[in-house]
Amino acid sequence: MPYAINETMGQYSELFMLLAAGTYTVAFIAFAWDLAKSSRTLKLVDQKAAEATEDRVPVAAGAVAAAGASEANRTEGHVPGPVGRAERPTSKAGSGGGVQTADDDMRYAATRRGPARVAVAVSILGVLIHAAGVLTRAVGSGRVPWGNMYEFLTTGAFVAVAVFLLALIRRDLRFLGTFVLGLAVVMLTAASVAYWTPVGHLVPALQSYWLIIHVSIAVISSALFTLTFAMSALQLVQSHRQKSVAAGGADKLGFMRLVPSAQSLENLSYRINAIAFIGWTFTLMFGAIWAEKAWGRFWGWDTKEVWTFVIWVVYAGYLHARATRGWTGTRAAWLSIVGYLCVVFNFTIVNQFFNGLHSYSGL
Repeated sequence: MPYAINETMGQYSELFMLLAAGTYTVAFIAFAWDLAKSSRTLKLVDQKAAEATEDRVPVAAGAVAAAGASEANRTEGHVPGPVGRAERPTSKAGSGGGVQTADDDMRYAATRRGPARVAVAVSILGVLIHAAGVLTRAVGSGRVPWGNMYEFLTTGAFVAVAVFLLALIRRDLRFLGTFVLGLAVVMLTAASVAYWTPVGHLVPALQSYWLIIHVSIAVISSALFTLTFAMSALQLVQSHRQKSVAAGGADKLGFMRLVPSAQSLENLSYRINAIAFIGWTFTLMFGAIWAEKAWGRFWGWDTKEVWTFVIWVVYAGYLHARATRGWTGTRAAWLSIVGYLCVVFNFTIVNQFFNGLHSYSGL
């Protein structure tokens, strides 16, 4: 006897999703506030440090003092510098060639950032509300809640935020908050507006334990790819900033001082992409095994199968090119971004506009 659909729990789930989206919006604003506020604070600290350095350096006054200083320098074998000019302080340098950035190890500093702490607290509240929405959807349908595009989006957004918050335990990645929470809001909004599907039973082809194995790994891998997409985008911005300042330009992106150097972002993105790639490999393998059990063949060149393989090839090329071919810097960042765009295309365009055996969008 099939499980009776509980529409009341489905309505509660939709309410929780709406509340989660609103809470994430508040967290997004708080993370953006942290970037703006901390940028101004760091700029004031730099100005005060420069003024204090200038006050500590004695300035020779008059021609007699200047002549005496020049004579002393010649006597001691030093090359005289400009008279009457204070020594300029040097900015804190990461690996970005003299451009101030956050510490490359991404450890937490002693300085407390109030808006960032508020943003993390609100994000935790949001992810708990979001979890309630996912669970009530599962209870209402009597199955795992990822049988269509609406459920995949809502669950994917939950996993992305949860992975981000778990990563904060070990590393100070709060600079990613605006990206991750912003993407979560976009995903929940798209799920409610464009892909809403009432709670219901699975189509017969999805009624298998392989749904739990295959899709759960795909969701986790996609969440990790979301983090690396944000890091790669920030890497491009940080790299442009570092080059601009190194060339003598003005630092117009002060909020990027809270972001580690482009090299540090690239290194961390590479490690996370390697883990996500392993997960995507299992996604591809388990999908083939499920296809053999459902349709009697491992591979049939269905559109969804092809694009899942395309994503695997792109990220495999990214890992190979960076590890053995020296594809570092902006080239590696762009290749990582292309991989994530393929993930988005596979989920949206392929699911919605290409007919095939994997047409389970629910629309």
